[in-house]
Amino acid sequence: MIRFESSEETEAFGARLGSVLRRGDVVGLEGELGAGKTVVARGILRGLGFNGEVASPTFPIVLVYDDAGMALPAWHVDLYRIEAPSELDELGLEEARSLGVLIVEWPERTGRAMWQDSLRLRLDRLAPTTRALTAIVPPAWGSRWPPR
Repeated sequence: MIRFESSEETEAFGARLGSVLRRGDVVGLEGELGAGKTVVARGILRGLGFNGEVASPTFPIVLVYDDAGMALPAWHVDLYRIEAPSELDELGLEEARSLGVLIVEWPERTGRAMWQDSLRLRLDRLAPTTRALTAIVPPAWGSRWPPR
């Protein structure tokens, strides 16, 4: 378990993680509403070199980040409104993954469709500003975990 005492610490962790991502990586972010998933996603995007505004993709479902200064393009996906795993086919995530990185909030909505080699991170709120992060780290992540 990794403990964060502020949203700044949570975002800084995401930035460290973003700096070690490779093409084809998938990061799944689990946790209740307000747990800090989008804060980690914002950090990941910062670690990839994105400096603009990062919004939650709850309503558009997928937001693409592909600025010239980024190490890799990233697809920030929020599956909160997905009702059935069959709806995922319409999103083109497999193709997106082949081009860059997927950051997936609410990956549990995929059922069995979530990639087996994805990094799974769960955030839990311990106090108003304190979060706990637990991870399921697949072998494909090797020496990249934990990000330094």
